[in-house]
Amino acid sequence: MIQAINVSLRFGKKALFEDVNVTFSPGNCYGIIGANGAGKSTFLRILSGELEPTKGEVVTTPGERISFLKQDHFQYDEYTVLDTVMLGNPRLLEVMHEKDALYAKEEFTDEDGIRASELETEFADMNGWEAESDAATLLNGLGVDTEHHYKLMRDLDGALKVKVLLAQALFGNPDILLLDEPTNFLDLAAIAWLDEFLINFENTVIVVSHDRYFLNKVCTQIADIDYSKIQLYSGNYDFWYESSQLMIRQMKEANRKKEEKIKELQEFIQRFSANASKSKQATSRKRALEKIQLDELKPSSRRYPYIDFRPDRAIGNEVLTVENLCKTIDGVKVLDNISFTLRHDDKVAFVGGHELAKTVLFQILMGEMEPDSGTYKWGVTTSRAYFPKDHNAEFTSDLMIYDWLQQYSPVKDITYVRGFLGRMLFAGDDGAKKVNVLSGGEKVRCMLSKMMISGANVLIFDEPTNHLDMESITALNNGMMKFPGVILFTSRDHQIVQTTANRIIEILPGGFIDKITTYDEYLASDEMAKKRQVYTANVEEEDFIEEEE
Repeated sequence: MIQAINVSLRFGKKALFEDVNVTFSPGNCYGIIGANGAGKSTFLRILSGELEPTKGEVVTTPGERISFLKQDHFQYDEYTVLDTVMLGNPRLLEVMHEKDALYAKEEFTDEDGIRASELETEFADMNGWEAESDAATLLNGLGVDTEHHYKLMRDLDGALKVKVLLAQALFGNPDILLLDEPTNFLDLAAIAWLDEFLINFENTVIVVSHDRYFLNKVCTQIADIDYSKIQLYSGNYDFWYESSQLMIRQMKEANRKKEEKIKELQEFIQRFSANASKSKQATSRKRALEKIQLDELKPSSRRYPYIDFRPDRAIGNEVLTVENLCKTIDGVKVLDNISFTLRHDDKVAFVGGHELAKTVLFQILMGEMEPDSGTYKWGVTTSRAYFPKDHNAEFTSDLMIYDWLQQYSPVKDITYVRGFLGRMLFAGDDGAKKVNVLSGGEKVRCMLSKMMISGANVLIFDEPTNHLDMESITALNNGMMKFPGVILFTSRDHQIVQTTANRIIEILPGGFIDKITTYDEYLASDEMAKKRQVYTANVEEEDFIEEEE
């Protein structure tokens, strides 16, 4: 159990938390939600002990171990991947190293024997004999192949490091598991594995995430941060949303009835206060009026942008034809004879763990990169808007936001441009910010404004939800579902893929799968699973033959 007792945190005059009292008990997974800046990650740091509250305390059951997902990707560069995972239980690794040092001594004394016996007992109590295999199982489940397990952390790319640090947090059956955005940079297969791990985890989990599907799948309770307070709701994210909306509706209805009663009493008092025969009744109603208090209905601190992609012209039947596209980068074949034809009503999700392949395909289709071989042809009625995964190059100037967006606007009118910015929560002086100082979330909202103002009838998104809060993700999801044109996209947000796509393309080593289906149906299909195995087996066989030769 972990408990926050009268916790307050202030930065100068600003109170981020005020007298928070909340208890997190074993057997539950708590999802921490709230608007950007509400203090979700900060609250996790307070629970972990990394940050001291201004007032109050955090209490845990004596002897319980807290594990916190680390965010420093360079902290373990000198450790092997397996050792990094086992550092999730640092005492276990200390015992292992001390044992190894003792047994390596040339002269093993009686004292060494006693100490070794003590260490062996402690080692067994911590499941030490299974430690390496447990660490390897976690890594494999998250998609870190065995070939990487004995490499140094510094030799891994950023995406693999994220998975290793997540495995470290999960290692050793911690009593209290604190996870800050654990699905960031995970592919959908790794997220699915993590879902199952947390569903079966029997201790306390407290997680911050913007992934609605993930929160729905794993959470038993939701902790909502709003106005410096934390309110617990039983159930998952969807249940919280329905419950919170129902509570607001009930409070509004109660206030409406109270207002009607207030009006009725005021009218009686006004009519009969000067009437001697009715004066007692008027006085009685005055007392009743004084007792009626309306419920305080604070507007939520959450702000939802309005995302609406409206094409300037309808799209024709000829949209895009791709034939035998191939591309090799740094000696690795990224695209291998990719072919498909788009229909005028296609919304295609490109899925699978081959991140680079999807990005390279989009760059080729947008003319930013040439294929080694193969062709592609866009229909004459198409116009395209592109959201690249790395869009930082768009924001190197010192232009103000509304000047930056006006560059891309077909209507060179500042009021017109500000209308699009206002929909994306850049109101008033916010539009005067320089684009080179924007946060990650602000840059994404600018890119979405650019796509909306373009009037394109084909939208291409490469991981658009990175850096967005849940409210913006929900708005983007709604905008994509409503869009009447063609969409090609990648996303780690399961709900966006499931609710938007009517077609799934998975690029695999040595081939690809193209299926008209929803994402959940695709994942559940035995036929698709067999095809994946065939492609993977073919590639492994080719690699083996090359090695033999």
